[in-house]
Order: sequence, then structure tokens, then C-alpha cells
Amino acid sequence: MASSSSSSLIAASAVVLTIILNASVLCHGGRTSTYMRTSNNNVDMPVDDPTYYVHITQGDHVGTAVIVSWITPKAPGPDGVIYWKENSTEKKLAVGKIATYTYYNYTSGFIHHANVSNLEFNTKYYYQLGLGKYARNFSFSTPPPPGPDAPYTFGLIGDLGQTFDSNSTIDHYQNDPQNPQALLYLGDLSYANDYPYHDNVRWDTYGRLIERSVAYQPWIWTVGNHEVDWAPELDENVPFKPFRNRYHTPYAAAGSTSPFWYSIKRGPAYIIVMAAYSAFGYSSPQYSWFGQEINKVNRSETPWLIVLMHPPMYNSYKSHYMEGETMRVVYESLFVKYKVDLVFAGHVHAYERSVRVSNIAYNITNGLCTPVKNLNAPVYLTVGDGGNLEGLSTSMTQPQPAYSAFREASFGHGILDIKNKTHAYFAWHRNDDGYAVMADSVWLTNRYWDPTDDSN
Repeated sequence: MASSSSSSLIAASAVVLTIILNASVLCHGGRTSTYMRTSNNNVDMPVDDPTYYVHITQGDHVGTAVIVSWITPKAPGPDGVIYWKENSTEKKLAVGKIATYTYYNYTSGFIHHANVSNLEFNTKYYYQLGLGKYARNFSFSTPPPPGPDAPYTFGLIGDLGQTFDSNSTIDHYQNDPQNPQALLYLGDLSYANDYPYHDNVRWDTYGRLIERSVAYQPWIWTVGNHEVDWAPELDENVPFKPFRNRYHTPYAAAGSTSPFWYSIKRGPAYIIVMAAYSAFGYSSPQYSWFGQEINKVNRSETPWLIVLMHPPMYNSYKSHYMEGETMRVVYESLFVKYKVDLVFAGHVHAYERSVRVSNIAYNITNGLCTPVKNLNAPVYLTVGDGGNLEGLSTSMTQPQPAYSAFREASFGHGILDIKNKTHAYFAWHRNDDGYAVMADSVWLTNRYWDPTDDSN
């Protein structure tokens, strides 16, 4: 009798264990990488002697203008940009504006911004800053005109900072064999506010670090929490002061009232940049603008609809967990309604990719508050792993949630290679690997033109 009872207990235990294991298969998410970094270089690079440095971004809504910005430390110098087309001897001049700003005990160099406009699509241009022995020459290429089948390749970097790891990220990005043509930057630039008195010299050293890329291709800026720089204890009461003075955006061309939220077209993509550290609720200017903006996107012209923000809406790391929840509640239903293809974020110092997921069914009585798979929803990608001095976000929630397809705490960059109006290829590259190695990759199908199940 005792033997029979023991056998029944063992059998019952086996059934319970089987149910638990099956439940874990059904309820848990994708893959958590077991890769571990072997070195730690998240120490800021030393301050070097000041010199002037350059960056560019898109200067209009469609890609036929660039904003050229540069800083001269000791004297204003010439206020213009000399530019010309490849294989042309005709040179033109775009005159800019010069300004300075102060922040606590720091006074900036002379900050120049010039809008080089009326450019031709799909054309390489050269440009010169300074004259005589001080002249410096650079180049950039304009995108193809907005159109459904024009291939285009974007890079993705967030939370870069200026450590030795940051330097490695830029090196890997520049040597990526997929040859990205423009970079979508996901917020948190210099990390100057991590220094005593928000040391603005670190804005200068950051500018010099990234010049080797951003002087030759546009970086599309998203603001993060490290750009706020609000420090009433230093009598600095104007938020975003260093960023606003140094980094301009084409917000007016997009009908926006703020440089922190705006949109651009670039080849086959319509890109909407959101500002999580400005008012974004239902009565805010940003919400009003966003609703009008996303409603007018013509998917026959720009089939790929992409949103950039800083804090992720879906995040299974313990770092910054649920910080994007209020923005998700306000905007996620619009993402699903208008079939946004991809949402890129930073903030969490790691990488994560979701399946197509939404959590929009909840009302105050139905209790439906669990994210579910939704083929009309975006894929959410966190690429906040540029290399800054705060280090990696290594602590993850367990078990891995069902919406999370892949996650890894390493530094790196992303590449979005849009092939045509139906297909794109995304790859994430960690810094520790060779330039061509992809640590994670996925084929993506467009939500408007080919809304098949691409979740894996």
C-alpha cells in the first residue's frame, strides 16, 4: 500500500513538473545572451587641447539641406560654408550665424550654424570651413528623393558618452561593411552632467570625438535625460541649454514648435523624433503635433514609419524599468493605429529587441493589462549601449518576458538596411567582435505593405 502511494505521488509530481516546464515554454520570452564582456573601458578619455570641430544634420524635411555646425575656440573666424558638387568647379557660399553661451563658470567657444540648402538628391558634396592655413575640408552625400523602393541604410547609436568603449563603438560603426549612410542617434550625448558643475568642457571633447563620423554624414538627434542640464543649484534654470546652443534640428520644417520633437523624410523612411523630457500628455503641444504628423504620412511615398525616443516603452532590464510607461500609455494606441514599423530607444545601457507587441486593450474595468502579440504593432529596439562612463545595465528581470525576443548587456551599434518597401534587415553588432559579425539580426516586413509575421 505504501509502495502504491509512493508511486502515485511520484507520478503526480512528474505531471506537475511537466505542467510547470510547459508553462515556462509558453509564457517566457526569447533568448538572453550568455555573452560576457572581458574588459571594462567605460572610463572617459582624457581632455585634449581645444580645436574647432564640426557636425552636420539634416537641414530640411526631405533631405535637400544640411545644417553645418562648428565651433571655433578662440576667435569667431569666417561665418560661412563654401560648398560644391563632386566633379564641379562652381563653388557656393552659405552664410551662418554665430553665438556663444555661458553655463556656470564655463563660456563656450564661438558656435556657428549654417543651413546649406537647395541641394540635389543623390549627390556628393564637398564643403570647406575656414580660410588659408586654417581651412578644413569635408564631404557628405544627400539621400535619394523620398520614394518607396529607394534602398537606404541607417546606423543606430544611443547613450554614447566619450569613454574608450565609446571610441570603440564609433570605430566599429565607421568600419561596418553595411556602409550606413546616416545615423539615428537615440539620446544622451556627452554625459557632461555627470561631472561636477556639469563641466561643459566635456561637451567640447564629445564634439571632437564624434567629428570623424558626424562631419561626413548627418546624425539625427534625439534628446535624452543627460541633455536636460537643469541645475538650479548652479543658477542654471533653462533646461537643455548646452544642447540647444550646440545641436540644431530641422524642427520648423516639420511644423514643430520645439527643436526636441520633429520629423524628417529620408529616402524610403518617415522618421518621427519624440521628446520624453518635454511635456507629452494629451493637452501638450507635442501630442497635438504628433497626432497631426503621423496622420499625414503617405506610406506610398515613405513606406517605412520609424519613431525615435529615449526611454524604451518595452524594457525587461531592471535599469529604468517602467520609465517609458507613461509615454506608452499616451502614444502606443497611435503606433498601432498607424502601423508604425519600428520604435528605437536608448536610455537602458544594453541591447534588446521585442516581438511585435501591444498593450492597448486595458480599460479601468476589464483587467486586460498583459502585452500580447499584435502584427499591427511595431518592433521595439533598445540600442542604448554606446559605451558611456556609467557602464552597462546587466541586471535583467526574470523570467524573460514573452515580448522580449533577444537581449544582451554589451556595448555596440545597430544597422537598419531598408531594401525596398516591403523588406528591411536589422543587425546589432557588439564592440568585442569583428566589424562584420552580427550578434543579433532579423528580417523585418513592412506593416503597411507586407504585414506578415516577422517576429522571432
